Amino acid sequence: MRRKFHTLDVFTDAPLAGNPLAVVLDAEGLDDARMQAIAREFNLSETVFVLAPRDPVNTASVRIFTPGRELPFAGHPTVGTAVLLAELHAPEILARQDVTVVLEEKVGPVSCIVRHIEGQAPRASFTLPRLPQELEPAAAAADLAAALGLAEADVGFDAHVPSVYSAGVGFTFVPLRSREAVARARPDLSRWSAVKPADHANVFVYARGGARPGSHYHARMFAPDMGVGEDPATGSAAAAFAGALMRFEAPADGDHTILIEQGFEMGRPSLITLGLDVAGGALTSASIGGPAVILQQGTIDV
Repeated sequence: MRRKFHTLDVFTDAPLAGNPLAVVLDAEGLDDARMQAIAREFNLSETVFVLAPRDPVNTASVRIFTPGRELPFAGHPTVGTAVLLAELHAPEILARQDVTVVLEEKVGPVSCIVRHIEGQAPRASFTLPRLPQELEPAAAAADLAAALGLAEADVGFDAHVPSVYSAGVGFTFVPLRSREAVARARPDLSRWSAVKPADHANVFVYARGGARPGSHYHARMFAPDMGVGEDPATGSAAAAFAGALMRFEAPADGDHTILIEQGFEMGRPSLITLGLDVAGGALTSASIGGPAVILQQGTIDV
């Protein structure tokens, strides 16, 4: 059967940057194995399959696959798919006002607001369907440093120490003392297998500041167990990172906007906007947002 697909670059306002995404439309009739095989064929960090919603009040049901496995939730597929569906199905409304797109993901319904201002790339933002939770203690700094090809002295800054959080997908967060240390990180898979959490093999390294003016953190994300050596922009990691920020930064009550840059070492500069709503010293809600550029369209016979 011939099915339409589009590719987008997400968390960027320029083509050939950000995180590439494939979205297969009209995915009815594809089983799990076929979706996984198609994701391997595209060989991008994620491929989305769009299905009819289970609840007709929602826009679509989506399934998200890396080249290695299915994910219950992911940020750049959510942003990119919301932008694509709004542009395809409501372009005239989007030219006048924001459009709400509700995607049924395995983590639950995710409500996205899509905005397209003339002369700018369209962008989407969504409130996290699940607030981040700490999963377990991280491995020792010395062991994490060795697994990343770094010295123990590279790990940690201010109050930040390694931690493990999830907002749907788990990550080990490793703070590094400088952007130069982030650039030097090279996961040693033989060592990483001994220090990673059993079900959360992804590692997110970060340092304060950025290469781009206004960025608060500079980051990289490695997920070899999912078939992704390095990811240019990881919205699910930014979502979980909200938990680490609450622990180590203790932001004051109110609204906070955090800009996280990623993908610079890959030549795919990306910028993720993380919003925090804090009340009574606790995180009450969080959001992820960014622009997306529709790059290609075509058909795949499967």
